[in-house]
Formats: sequence, structure tokens, C-alpha cells
Amino acid sequence: MGTRLLRNAVAGLSSAFTAQRLQLAAKAAIAAGLAFFIAPLMPGAAANYPYYAPLGALVAMYHNVAGSVKQGAQALIGLAMGIGLAFLLVNITDPSPLSVAVFMGIGVLLGGLPRLGSGSDWIPTAALLVLLVGGSNPDDFSLGYLVQMGVGVAVGIAVNFLIFPPLHFAAAAESLDELRAALGRQLTDMGAALKEHWPPEHEDWSRRSDELAGAARTVRHLVEEADASRRANPRRKLHPRDVDLDYRNLRELERVTFHIQDMTEVLSDVIWKDDVPYEVPFEDSAPLADAMIATGELLGSFQHEDVHKQRQLFAAAESAVEHCVAAAADRKPVEGTVPASESIVLSLHRILRAARPEPE
Repeated sequence: MGTRLLRNAVAGLSSAFTAQRLQLAAKAAIAAGLAFFIAPLMPGAAANYPYYAPLGALVAMYHNVAGSVKQGAQALIGLAMGIGLAFLLVNITDPSPLSVAVFMGIGVLLGGLPRLGSGSDWIPTAALLVLLVGGSNPDDFSLGYLVQMGVGVAVGIAVNFLIFPPLHFAAAAESLDELRAALGRQLTDMGAALKEHWPPEHEDWSRRSDELAGAARTVRHLVEEADASRRANPRRKLHPRDVDLDYRNLRELERVTFHIQDMTEVLSDVIWKDDVPYEVPFEDSAPLADAMIATGELLGSFQHEDVHKQRQLFAAAESAVEHCVAAAADRKPVEGTVPASESIVLSLHRILRAARPEPE
């Protein structure tokens, strides 16, 4: 128990101190310091509230430039709406527990407006700060609050834009390769199970369906992050990447994941359940296993092998699948059962369609 807690704690610290997180922390520190340096230079009453500028810089600090602009703008919009709500309360009635409760509720309701994003939290927060901190001089406080937050947001966006704006291409590319390799392993493991004495000793593959689905969702998230990181990013011209190709590869891998999940369920049912109306005929086991292993080797080749080698592996997988079709055509149907091998072969056909290498 103690060892597991220690391992989880170490894993948590490792995730908190990644290179990406450290870079973001360094830029947030620089932006906050610059904002606080600039804040006293603001004209009029705004100079009396310099501590809101670093807050604005932190609000705008995001792990990509487009996100910084969006998050900063949303915060300022929510802030302005909250200040307006506070002024409405001051002009209608004196602040009291009941009136504050009512207007805070209105602020939370306004936070549900579409496309307000992170700015939704700032509506009741800004209104409450104007009422509690503004005191007898809400005009100066509101102006200073809004101006200094705007200064901080501008500094945060500028720092994120100018100091090594992040591109998340490597994580997306690596995740695509890892998912493709995991799908290939799943197929080869299932093919190996077909060649073992049933029930097979190795059954880890039968429990990976949800794991594969989760991996596909993670890859989609990382590809979308890579796409967002290139927007408004001056480094994108120095590090070009075809993100549209990443999206096409992702969609193909999502289709492959679906078919492999289906094959996993079918094969698990055939091996371990007695009440299913389908089976894999014994004479189909060997050719089906060869086809699954060949297709798995094809999927696993995309990370390491050249296109010529991939074409060779594709031809071998296609030939193995066609051999399964020919074997099934020569087999006489057994009354009362449905051959599950036909469903698996259909899924293999669709996987090969999605995994076809680039033409010469």
C-alpha cells in the first residue's frame, strides 16, 4: 500500500514537472513580473491598483498562443459584464445580503451565455470585488481593475507570442505512432491466441477494448492540441507540418480501432462464452490467425519501416486475407451456427482499406 502511494506520488510529481509545464511556468513568471513593472505607469486611478496586472498576465497564460488570446479576451468580457452588474446593483439599491445574493445568482446565470468560456467565472467574481473592495469609490476601482487586468492580459499574450511559442506537433505524431503500434499488437496477440490450444493461456488482449478506445480519444485530443498550437504561432513557418494529414491518419486509425474492438469482442465470445450462436470453424483458425498477424505487422511497420517495406507487408496481409476468403468459400456451412470468421475477415478487409500505404 505504501509503495503504491509513493509510486503514485512520484508519477504525479513527474506529470507536474514536465518540460512543457516548466516552460509555461517560466513564461507565466516573466509575464507576471513584467505586468507588475508596467502597472504603476498607467495613468490616473489605475496606477493605484497595480496588483491586478499580474493577475491578468496569469489569466492569459495558456499552453498555446491562440488559447492565450481567447482566454484573455473571454476574461476581459466577463470582467466588464461583472463590473456592469455591480454598477447596476449600486444604482438600484444599497448592497445587502439579499441584494448581493440575487445579483450573484444573476452573474452565475449570465455565465451560461454561449462562447463566454472562462469569462463566465469572472462575472460574479468581478461584481463581488467591485462591491466589497470598491467601497465608496467604485468608479476608480472598476476603472483601475479593468485597465490593469487588460494590461496584464496584453503582457501575457505578448510573452506567450514572443518567447518560444509552443508547437505540440511532436506529441501528436508520437501518439499516432503509439496507437498504430498498439492496434498492431492487439491483432498479432489475437492471431497468436487462435493458434494456441483453446482456451488460450494468454488472454490480456481480451481486456484491451476500452484501453484502445481511450488511447484513440487521447490521440484525437493531442492532434487537436497540435492544430490549435499552430494558430497565430510565428514558429509554424519554421516547423511546417501537415496537420490535415494528421487528421486523416487519425480518422483512419479511429476506424481501425472500431473494427479491432469488434473483432476482440467476437473472438472473446467465441472462446469463453457457450451461449453465442457463432463460432470459428477449426479449419479457419490457421488462415485467420495468419491474416490477423500479417495485418498486425503491417500496422506496426508504419513507425519504423520505409514505404517500400510497408507495401510488401500490405501485399502479404492482403494475400493472407484473400486466402481466408477462399478457405471460407470452400467450406460447407454447418446448420445451426454462424461462422464468426466471416465477420472477422470483413473487419480485416476494412482495416486494410484504411491502412493502405501511400502509392508510389
